[in-house]
Formats: sequence, C-alpha cells, structure tokens
Amino acid sequence: MKKIALLIAFAIALTGCSGGGSSTSEESFVSGDGSTSFIKIVERKIAPTISGLTLSGTNYTYTKDKMAVVNVWASWCSPCRAEAPTLASLSKKYSDVAFIGILTRDNPANAEAFARRFKLPYPTIIDDSILIGFKGSLPANAIPTTVILDKNGRVAARISGVITVASLSQLIERISEE
Repeated sequence: MKKIALLIAFAIALTGCSGGGSSTSEESFVSGDGSTSFIKIVERKIAPTISGLTLSGTNYTYTKDKMAVVNVWASWCSPCRAEAPTLASLSKKYSDVAFIGILTRDNPANAEAFARRFKLPYPTIIDDSILIGFKGSLPANAIPTTVILDKNGRVAARISGVITVASLSQLIERISEE
C-alpha cells in the first residue's frame, strides 16, 4: 500500500511540471546557446512594426525613436524562466530603453501567470506573427531570442538563447554609444 501511495505521489509531482496545460512541450523548440550577433550600422535593416494586444489587454505600439530590447519567450520554456528575473532587473536599470516581450507558441493565461510571477514590468505582445518581419535581418532562431534595436528602430544585435546581465548590458551600452 505504501508503494502505491508513493507511486501516486510521484505521478502527481511529475504532472505538476507539465507546463500548466500548454500544448507545447519543451522538446518542440530549439534552445539557443547564448551567442550574440552584432550588425554594423551601415548594414542594419528597419525592424518590423511591433504593435498589438498585450497580456494586460491594452494595445501597445513601439515607436522607432528609441532603443528597444525585444524578447521572444514562452511560459513553458525553462530558459525563458531562467532569464526573466534578469530582463526585469535590466528593464529598470535601462529605463530609457523600451523593453518589449513577444509571446510565442503559448496561451495567454499561462503567459499572464508567468509575467505576474516574474514581475515583468514591460509589455508583452501576444501576436507572434511580428517575428516574420525580422526575416532577412536577425530572426528569432531559438526560444528565447532577444533582439536589440538601435535608436532609429533598426535591428542592431541579437542574443540567441538565455541572456546574461553581462551580455545584454554590453550590447545595450555599445549600441547606445553610437
């Protein structure tokens, strides 16, 4: 009887890690290695329009007159969970930079809980069709991906995979000094 009770408890514990009902599993995405790509000023392309309904139910539009950090994430993605506190902290440190999330392959209820849990202070747009507009520049090639836009709304850099304080700070400071 004890063995059966332990097996049931173990099964319940395992289902608790299933991603909260999301139909996407972590096995169906490519995780980046944290590598960075930087584009020379003369080779940069204008970012697509970043606009849409946010997790909080408001409409958001990025105006291409200041730097932006665009983070592509999903609540079921463990690397996204790992970098969320860093992104929240850096968004406060670099208050003159627009931080924007783009939700991909996730449901809004799970994502909203994720944003509350990690106290993300910036908007997350629910429409991942925006990502198509990065094709031909630095597309989101993994989850998470973070793209940095310069002051003119052009794609300047990308981190493929989990960001670190050092990797993102270095790119923000390098691009802001241009």
